[in-house]
Amino acid sequence: MHIDSHCTSCSGHGHSLPLEPACTHQHIPGEEVISLQDVSFGYGDQEVLTQVNLTVHRGDFMAVIGPNGGGKTTLIKLILGLLSPGSGAVRVLGQNPLQHRPAIGYVPQHAAVQPRFPITVRDVVLLGLRRAGRSWPGYSAADKRTAVDILAQVDMADLAQRRFDALSGGQKQRVLVARALIAAPCLLLFDEPTANIDPQGKICLFDLLSSLSQTITILMVSHDLISASTRITSVAAVNRRLIQNTGRELTHAMLALIYGTHDASCPLDEYIKGLPSILHP
Repeated sequence: MHIDSHCTSCSGHGHSLPLEPACTHQHIPGEEVISLQDVSFGYGDQEVLTQVNLTVHRGDFMAVIGPNGGGKTTLIKLILGLLSPGSGAVRVLGQNPLQHRPAIGYVPQHAAVQPRFPITVRDVVLLGLRRAGRSWPGYSAADKRTAVDILAQVDMADLAQRRFDALSGGQKQRVLVARALIAAPCLLLFDEPTANIDPQGKICLFDLLSSLSQTITILMVSHDLISASTRITSVAAVNRRLIQNTGRELTHAMLALIYGTHDASCPLDEYIKGLPSILHP
C-alpha cells in the first residue's frame, strides 16, 4: 500500500513512500476489531452512554458524530481500556482492550507536549514506542531510523529535526499519526483530528487517513464530515445512545438522535452539502 496523497503542500514536497501493513495480529478478513455489547457508562449519577452496541470490522473507516457531551470521547476511552463499562462488554480483537493496548494507536486532538518544550519531531515519534514497552533513553539507532522512515510515510521526514512546537496544526497532526504508527497498530482511534487545522491541512490529513485505511482499521470522532464524507466507509451517531450504519448514509433515526426530528433519510454527501452549518460549524 502506498500513501498516494493528492495533497502537495503538507510539508512542502508531497512525495509518497510505501507504507507497509503494520499490525502483527493475525489478519482475518471481516473479523470484528471493535465490539461493544450493551455497554452503559456514567460518571457518578450522570449516565453518559446507555445500552450501546457497536461493531467495527477489519478494514472499516468509521466516522463517529454527535453533539458535545454526547459521549464520543467516553466511547474512545472505553475502547482504549482507560475506562471500564458500568455494564456490558467491550472487546478489541476479541479480548479486553487492555490485552491489546500495543495494537491500538491513539491520535488525540492535541499533543500532550508543553508548547515551548524543545523536543524534535523525530523524538515525538519515538515516544510512540512506549506503547510497545520501550522508553527513552533506550532508543537504538535502528529505532531512530524507523522513526524517520515513518515520518517519510506521512511526508514529514524533511522536518525530523525541527522542534515540534514550530510546526503548523496540520503538520503536528501528521507527526502524531506517525507516533501512533511506530507501535505497529491494528487499529487507529482519532479524536477530532482536524480541530484547529486550516482547510488545506484538512485535505492533506484526510488524504493520509484514506491511504492508511487500506491496511489499518480506523475509528474517527469528527465534526468535519464535509472533508471526511468521501473517505469513510461507515458512520455512527452518538448522543448517549448509539446508532450505527454500515454505509455512509445518515438515517432518519441518526438525525433525530443528534439534532431532533428530520423527515427523510439522505445520503451523507448530499446532507452535508445542504446543511454545512450543522455538520461543519
